[in-house]
Amino acid sequence: MSIQDIFDSHAHYDSQSFDGDREEVLRDLPRKDVFRVINCGSDLESSRFSLKLAETYPFFYAAAGLHPESVGEAPQDWETQLHALLSQPKIVALGEIGLDYYWKENAPRPVQKQFLEAQLRIAREYDLPVILHDREAHGDMLEILRSYRPKGVVHCFSGSVEMMEEVVWLGLYIGLGGAVTFKNARVPLEVAKAVPLDRLLNETDCPYMAPVPYRGKRCDSSMIVYSAAKIAECKGISVQEVLRAGKENACKLFSVN
Repeated sequence: MSIQDIFDSHAHYDSQSFDGDREEVLRDLPRKDVFRVINCGSDLESSRFSLKLAETYPFFYAAAGLHPESVGEAPQDWETQLHALLSQPKIVALGEIGLDYYWKENAPRPVQKQFLEAQLRIAREYDLPVILHDREAHGDMLEILRSYRPKGVVHCFSGSVEMMEEVVWLGLYIGLGGAVTFKNARVPLEVAKAVPLDRLLNETDCPYMAPVPYRGKRCDSSMIVYSAAKIAECKGISVQEVLRAGKENACKLFSVN
């Protein structure tokens, strides 16, 4: 498998789970056929850490943004701090941003929507793609996407085939990862089969969402091959074709050569 085929479009190597061996893990990724990684921030601190990783490892790029789980604790000058990050050349997207109605302790829904819309306006100002988190908020997410029409990706896509078709029609990409390998993955497999190959991004969300046979363990970017194999099976094509399409799509979306 070519080293130029695994593009992990969504990772969190800033996670504490990598604190003990981060350098070793990241140094080994190119030897495991990993071509590029987008490390996504979830708040200002993790966004700065993502930028530091991108500046340290040539195959790394970063996204900066406020995840819906963090907006309730955002400082008053969050926009100023975010602007400072987005001016850096290895920041290639605004994210991870979005809506998460699953966790009751998250900020109220109107607050989450307010932060999402504010960050979509900032992304438009910088002409950057967005990396979107959507958990149990499909209706509100679609309404906002119809209004703002950003370029970007709905990561770890959990909606229906019908929602996927509208998201693609709106011009966005669909991020699929370990969930397609899970035992109860009926709808994700339907989406994997139906999503146009030129709108697919491969991702891990590592250290989370490790695919079968590693489910429950720490994930890393090399494990994309397992989700890519399941997507390939759904589409009746080779794993190499899935990886190559994901790489080409991610390079185009994030303007990464």
